[in-house]
Amino acid sequence: MRDILENAFISEGFTLTVQQTEQFVTYYELLMEWNQKMNLTAIEDPVEVSYKHFVDSVCLLRVASDIQKKSMIDIGTGAGFPGVPLKIMEPELDLTLFDSLNKRILFLQEVCQKLRLKDVKAVHGRAEEFGIKPQYRQQYDIATARAVARMPVLLEICLPFVKKGGIFIALKGPELENEIKESGNALKELGGKVVDVQQFTLADGAYTRNLAVIEKIKDTPKKYPRKAGTPQKKPL
Repeated sequence: MRDILENAFISEGFTLTVQQTEQFVTYYELLMEWNQKMNLTAIEDPVEVSYKHFVDSVCLLRVASDIQKKSMIDIGTGAGFPGVPLKIMEPELDLTLFDSLNKRILFLQEVCQKLRLKDVKAVHGRAEEFGIKPQYRQQYDIATARAVARMPVLLEICLPFVKKGGIFIALKGPELENEIKESGNALKELGGKVVDVQQFTLADGAYTRNLAVIEKIKDTPKKYPRKAGTPQKKPL
C-alpha cells in the first residue's frame, strides 16, 4: 500500500513525508475495517482509493494552496473526504468534519485519534440547522463539499458557514458547467461569486475532477439556509 500511495501522489505532483505516508496507510486500513460494518465507500481497491479518495481530495490544494492555519468546514464529509486528506497534508489546518450520520462521526473520531490529528472536530448534525447557529454561521475561512448535491442546493447549505471574504470550494463531476449555469439566482441571493473553475484528470485520464471556487462577497441573508429538505425540494 505504501508504494501504491507514494506513486499515486507523485504522479499528480504531490510529495508525501514518511509520516504522511503512514497516516494515509492507517486511514486506508481503518476505512476498510469500518467498511465491513457500515457503508463508507464502494471503492476498496488500494489503487482506486489512492486516486479517487486521497489524491482527489488533495487536488483542492491546486486551487487553494494557502490553507495553513485557516479554518475549514467539510460539509457532508462522509468517510472524511476531502477534509482528512487535506489535514494530513496541511497539519496546521483548523478542521471541522460535519456529517448528518452519527456512525460516520464515530468512525472519523477514531481516524483522528489513530492518526494523531490535532485541531479537528467531528460534528454530527444537519447543515441547514447548524448554518443558523451563531457559533457556526459565517465562522469559517473555507467550506468544502464533495459530490453532496447539485450546486444551487450546495450553495444554500454551505455558503452560510463562510465568512465574508472566505471561499466555498465544491468538488464536482463533469456536470459542473451546467450546474453553475443553474446557480445564478442562488449566487445572487446567498452572496457568492464564482472566481475559479478548474478541471483535473487523474490516474492517466481514467478519472476527472472539477472544482469550483466561490468567494463570499456579502453576508448571507438571515432567512438562509431554509429548513432541512427545502433547499432540495425548492432550489433557489
